Amino acid sequence: MSAATESWHTVTVRIPFASGEHATIAKQAIEVDAELQPQAVQRILAVEDDNLVATFKTLTVRLARLTVNGFLENVDLVVRTLEEFGEDAKRQKPSS
Repeated sequence: MSAATESWHTVTVRIPFASGEHATIAKQAIEVDAELQPQAVQRILAVEDDNLVATFKTLTVRLARLTVNGFLENVDLVVRTLEEFGEDAKRQKPSS
């Protein structure tokens, strides 16, 4: 491993969803926003079964913390949106 790659910090986060479709929706919603510091943060998003898997490589531990925190805030927003407007929400709400 070169000195340049040894200085990167890697964090992988696995977020379980109710279905693979929901995980894919989350991935598509989140990946449209580019990282603000692409020279210092690399992000890879993938869907594995019902999980959204995010791998971050950052130059500093502080950037890893900030990046993962921002990612989790985005996941929270997607989950709340799916709960409110997703197909399951339509079935659970009584029609007026």
